[in-house]
Amino acid sequence: MKGPLFYAKILLFGEYGIIKDSKGLAIPFNAYRGALKTSKNLLGKSLISNQNLQKLHQYLANLNTELVQFNLEEFQQDIANGMYFDSSIPQGYGVGSSGALVASIYDKYATNKITVLENLTRDKLLNLKEIFGLMESFFHGKSSGLDPLNSYLSLPILINSKDNVEPAGIPSQKEGKGAVFLLDSEQIGETAPMVNIFMNKMKNEGFRKMISEEFSTTTDACIEDFLQGNVKSLFGNVKLLSKIVLKNFKPMIPKAFHKIWEQGIATNDYYLKLCGSGGGGYILGFTEDFTKAQKSLKDYKLELVYRF
Repeated sequence: MKGPLFYAKILLFGEYGIIKDSKGLAIPFNAYRGALKTSKNLLGKSLISNQNLQKLHQYLANLNTELVQFNLEEFQQDIANGMYFDSSIPQGYGVGSSGALVASIYDKYATNKITVLENLTRDKLLNLKEIFGLMESFFHGKSSGLDPLNSYLSLPILINSKDNVEPAGIPSQKEGKGAVFLLDSEQIGETAPMVNIFMNKMKNEGFRKMISEEFSTTTDACIEDFLQGNVKSLFGNVKLLSKIVLKNFKPMIPKAFHKIWEQGIATNDYYLKLCGSGGGGYILGFTEDFTKAQKSLKDYKLELVYRF
């Protein structure tokens, strides 16, 4: 048995903002992917994955919802036969490793599934997002369902608000100098503790004000610029966003990266922002000149995501 491939995702804009109902833009990232496979001899990672699928099966069996039903007997049988999720998506890196797994389980075992081929109305998209949120909560405690949705549909997704998501057309890549890239912090990030820090900060009125007046409006402007292909304006807004994040989200940025974050803003060689919840994993970079950014960040591993 070998299931279909499900890809990683990158939330270009909207980390933390989407928890509080501002906009977000997520794109599939095809460099990393995963699929369900079966092996008679489970060892190492595949054995751990098989054991985790057993726990997920237990979780889904106890899920009290009318939204979705699963063929749990078939799922259990496949686990007993040595099924595991074979994935190149790094875990704890903010690129949706659990999302791809959730999408693959829904695709294979949901008995009344909404397929990618049907006309995806807003209601169906919200329905899928809610189902995926319930399923992915097994991993994160509370999930928006966005990562699995992105992986399942393999389309860019624009989040207008909690109750309004739609597939988005993004400008096709150009062979220009500009780029979006990933910077490897070489540290694992844990989602739940970072979200807890954010939720505690939200109890502070000044922080809430900053989120609604600065962070959300700048994020929305970045999304608008990106979708419209307004590259010049985009870099101005990304620089502003990078400053806002450095000032207000310091605990989410690994300490070793505070200096190079500042350096990017000072030199304009690149601008950094969080990729997912932060705390480690990947950091997202934007640059008007990728060669220049590579030179400035020569001591770090960079991966190209998108070309302007």
